[in-house]
Amino acid sequence: MKLKHLALVCAATFALSACGGGGEQAAPEQTAAPPAAKEKTLHVYNWSDYIAEDTLDNFQKETGIKVVYDVFDSNEVLEAKLVAGSTGYDVVVPSLSFLGRQIQAGVFQPLDKARLKNYGNLDEELLQRIATTDPDNAHAIPYLWGTTGIGYNVAKVKEALGDDVEIDSWDIVFKPENIAKLHACGVAVLDTPQEMIPTALNYLGEDPNSFDEAVIEKGVALLESIRPHITYFHSSQYINDLANGDICLAVGWSGDVLQAAGRAEEAENGVEVGYVIPKEGAAMWFDMLAMPKDAKNVDEAYQFLDYLMRPEVMAGIQNYVAYASGNKAAMPMVDEEIRTDPGVYPTEEAKAKLFTFKVVPPDVDRIYSRSWTRLKTGQ
Repeated sequence: MKLKHLALVCAATFALSACGGGGEQAAPEQTAAPPAAKEKTLHVYNWSDYIAEDTLDNFQKETGIKVVYDVFDSNEVLEAKLVAGSTGYDVVVPSLSFLGRQIQAGVFQPLDKARLKNYGNLDEELLQRIATTDPDNAHAIPYLWGTTGIGYNVAKVKEALGDDVEIDSWDIVFKPENIAKLHACGVAVLDTPQEMIPTALNYLGEDPNSFDEAVIEKGVALLESIRPHITYFHSSQYINDLANGDICLAVGWSGDVLQAAGRAEEAENGVEVGYVIPKEGAAMWFDMLAMPKDAKNVDEAYQFLDYLMRPEVMAGIQNYVAYASGNKAAMPMVDEEIRTDPGVYPTEEAKAKLFTFKVVPPDVDRIYSRSWTRLKTGQ
């Protein structure tokens, strides 16, 4: 029984007599201990392999905010949670094309930029491009961006296709006679129809953002023609598999492939991983930092967003994950090998053939989903 409760019982029972001991003096009044300060927490939902090893620890040491950090590997997984509501997350990282649709669904809260003192470090040109999807940049800030291209094991691809084959075209992926030769050493493809179908359409010379079902079907048909030679569909497993030599080709994201190259080099396992933006063009995408409408730890979320916009913090992330960022002030602190890598920052010639994704309306999204299920399962 708690002491205060005991004192009250004694007072009611014995009135003026002492309680719990001799003498006539009343026991001193007991006071409740002050409540313990609530631990500050922040719940973040980000892509896998998409932040530096020390970023979260450094943030917690500086602010005292404990970060609960979960990862996903496709926009579809994130979107399902956001649309369902009550995600439990305070900061999420959707790609721009999904962000636009999610803004329309009302799942994000607008940002108070007055609380983001480092906002001026962002690239104004990039913000203008993003504003076509997020008007006035009201709901999100750019985190990292990159391209979707071809990652490959240099030695194994040459062995399979011949030394004279130049790895510069989607022909290696989309011509069955080429990819069939790579099947034995392993081929991985991103598990996301919103990227793979437009990529196939662009290769065919069609509008990658077509909403016409007949046009979309052309892209699906091309993917079906190479389906027998695809080892698996996954949006993160290929990083380690490329690094370890377990697969020889992946349609993947630029920074992920470059991470694979770095891991192979560190392991000194003899695997050389290359990345190319094919000459026919490729997708250019942006990943954004946003706050769900039902975020519970808003103050902590603002602190985290502002922290990520510090040049030294973002440069540290870029140097670890090998992606380009929307933070212009960070550029001088980014490692030269990343700043000058055309796989991270494409050449002007490559940029001219990059395309971005439009916001896909629900009816088109359903076409994508049905087609993708059929492609993966054969049903």
